[in-house]
Amino acid sequence: MDIAIHTDTIQLDQFLKLAGAVASGGEVKSLLAEGMILRNDVPETARRRKLVPGDVITIDGSNTYRVVRV
Repeated sequence: MDIAIHTDTIQLDQFLKLAGAVASGGEVKSLLAEGMILRNDVPETARRRKLVPGDVITIDGSNTYRVVRV
């Protein structure tokens, strides 16, 4: 699913909240600790990682979100 941003970058936790994938930053932290978030098919560890258009985030191997710029 494409998620549009209006800036050049967005932090991972903010992006996941914008996408409706998580309800809070604490939920992001838990998912990261469990290794359930991938950025471009690589496990992510930083909650505040800056994402750029074209990045693909996968949660738990099933929900995929792509950063796009409008």
